[in-house]
Amino acid sequence: MVDEKPNKYEHHDSLPIPTYEEATSSRPSSSHSYLGPEQVSHDAERQGLLSRSRPPEPNGYEAPTVDSARSSLDFLPSSGESSRRASAEALQREIQQMDVEEPGDPTSRANRFSKRITSLTHTLSSINLPFRQYLPSSQYIRARIPSIPQILRFQPNWIIVGRIFAIFLVVGIIWLFFISDLFAVRSRRMGTGMFRPDDLRNYVQSHIDADNIRQNLQHATQYDHIAGTEGSYFLAKWMETSFIQSGLDNVGLERFDVYLNYPKKGGRRVAIIDPPELAWEAKIEEELAYPPEFEAQQTMVFHGHSKAGNVTGPLVYANYGSREDFKRLRDAGIDLTGSIVLVRYYGTQGDRSLKVKAAEQAGAAGCIIYSDPADDGFRKGDPFPKGRYMPADGVQRGSVTMSSWVVGDVLSPGYASTPGERRRDSKENNPGLVNIPSIPLAWRDAQKLLQALKGHGRKIEDSETIGGVPDVEWWTGDSGSPIVHLMNDQVEKDREGIYNVLGQITGLEQPEKSIIVGNHRDAWCFGGADPGSGTAVMVEVVRIFGELIKAGWRPLRTIEFASWDGEEYNMIGSTEHVEGRIADLRRDAFAYLNVDVAVTGTDFKAEGPIFESALYHVLGRIIDPADGNRTVRQTWEEKKYSMAGLGSGSDFVAFLDLAGTSSLDMSFDGPPFPYHSCYDNFDWMDKFGDPGFQYHKALAQIWALLILDMADRPLLPFDFNVYAREVGKYVRELEKYMQEKKAPVDLAPLKDAAEKFVTNARIFEDWGVAWTKAVTDSG
Repeated sequence: MVDEKPNKYEHHDSLPIPTYEEATSSRPSSSHSYLGPEQVSHDAERQGLLSRSRPPEPNGYEAPTVDSARSSLDFLPSSGESSRRASAEALQREIQQMDVEEPGDPTSRANRFSKRITSLTHTLSSINLPFRQYLPSSQYIRARIPSIPQILRFQPNWIIVGRIFAIFLVVGIIWLFFISDLFAVRSRRMGTGMFRPDDLRNYVQSHIDADNIRQNLQHATQYDHIAGTEGSYFLAKWMETSFIQSGLDNVGLERFDVYLNYPKKGGRRVAIIDPPELAWEAKIEEELAYPPEFEAQQTMVFHGHSKAGNVTGPLVYANYGSREDFKRLRDAGIDLTGSIVLVRYYGTQGDRSLKVKAAEQAGAAGCIIYSDPADDGFRKGDPFPKGRYMPADGVQRGSVTMSSWVVGDVLSPGYASTPGERRRDSKENNPGLVNIPSIPLAWRDAQKLLQALKGHGRKIEDSETIGGVPDVEWWTGDSGSPIVHLMNDQVEKDREGIYNVLGQITGLEQPEKSIIVGNHRDAWCFGGADPGSGTAVMVEVVRIFGELIKAGWRPLRTIEFASWDGEEYNMIGSTEHVEGRIADLRRDAFAYLNVDVAVTGTDFKAEGPIFESALYHVLGRIIDPADGNRTVRQTWEEKKYSMAGLGSGSDFVAFLDLAGTSSLDMSFDGPPFPYHSCYDNFDWMDKFGDPGFQYHKALAQIWALLILDMADRPLLPFDFNVYAREVGKYVRELEKYMQEKKAPVDLAPLKDAAEKFVTNARIFEDWGVAWTKAVTDSG
């Protein structure tokens, strides 16, 4: 809400009457200063929070220590008594000096010019310059001019002399302003009016530097940075410094206190304990990704938001852990009550939390999830360090939070978990948390468990259920399988501090409206691809926009940059931020542009249909790094890619699902990589992910150009035709689903609304085309 401002035009006894030119050239200007609630406006408090030392945690883990420039004459003071005529006689003398135009006078053109000069000098004389009081009066000057003989004496018109002097004085002041660069400062504040859109795009596109991005990634992956730990905090300070050096406004850290868990050294165990002849214990931890002398701490293996527990039970293999997989086991007579279920990542159930939940609902006491080489390992190609795939000891960490039920901090659903917030839900029977312990495992360890199942339950013949672990005869297991001990003892923090890094470029025309640009910073280990590639690209994009700021550019709308913390657990940092300013975002946030894993391959992918036209326009400018003779758009169209709808799993979730902000997510994708393991590091990216960092450069160009279009175009480049088409598609899919389930639901009103949306979208698009053409044709 805009504050009420006092009336700067207070009552005067007499106001000067402006000339026609003055009246028509003066326009009001707006100068809203944007500071959204719950943002970085309390810098002093935040800096005090950040300056506290972070003590080492017990149990061995180092946790939380339109382009138009405006003009205005509003800065000129109103005329007062000093501009009045001293007397009627003075006014009469002035009139006698003026050339009065008579009708039909052949000299009327000269007289008109003379009257305009007189009007100008009159206007100049009415301006109350701050130093005018120090100038000598005409009477003072006349008294001090020495007398001369009458024959040589000249009677000057002191009114004309004074006005000529005023003209020279004002011209001199203006010249002085130009010399002192004051007008240049003013023009910088006036923003995009001094920059052509094509020049801006060309500059941005040509100045993205792949070497800078490589150096950014090298820095961001020097140490592990799990959410809430010192690594993530120190990386936050680095991001904050980058934002400040680039000249962003309102830069600062935003803190939330949230529920996080961390592994204990010696607190996790997977072992066969019966029969004794099969006794064996899993190594659990990965080998060192870097030599021992490498300074970075390598993170331990665990599941975020997992349930603590110490359980034993017979081992059962349940393929991908989908509900269909568990149903097949039940149909085959396999009793899962009290079992320890072994499932593999990916497949028919991609969400690891739903794998654990399905095991829980099937009656299991615990769940182990392993990385199978058929999905991401040597069955696909050479594993790291010889190739891009997961090595035998690689472990995919990750969260098992029930994001489909609760997003953000699971103990503060629906409201921001700020440091002063007292409300907290319980962890017990929390819909956002699973209720059985789980742990991730490498196939190196899973191999022993699978081999121990031989002869128990049903032999698996279905190729869809058989994995890629070598030297295994595949059996389901049953209640008579070897007994496995699963232990998950962990550190649990109900209020652990996480830090978002925020900064913005304040817009000129609509400072309260924003385009939000985000990438998360926290990682399960070193985070080479996830999320380091996106972080490295963001820092370069911010640098480029910083160069534009230094050149005097400002966008029409505000651009907000955000480095989120706690994404890997449950999109926590971004969700708490959205919950803290939900009303503002619903009213003022036009778009959210997200990049998570920026690059793992060469195939450009994007989700968010409403951005289709804007994205196609940008892709047509970007050279495909694989072929210098074609654009990314040409490659995209050849492969028949299209804009998919957004799902879940990254920081756009809160913006799209809670605030209703139009959102986009994009990346260059590739085959599987050592996802969420310590082998997802700088070396992997430098050797296999993107040698030369040309795809990082291309994504930075795409991201930056989209930001420019969204922030600077007079009409937002949304494609409502495509959006309406996709809404209609969703409605048809829902109708088909309801028919399959034989649900007695009348979808006619929804279908009618979708059809009306198509019609209205077409009308709006036609209007937009006509408006743009009219503006373009008018110059």
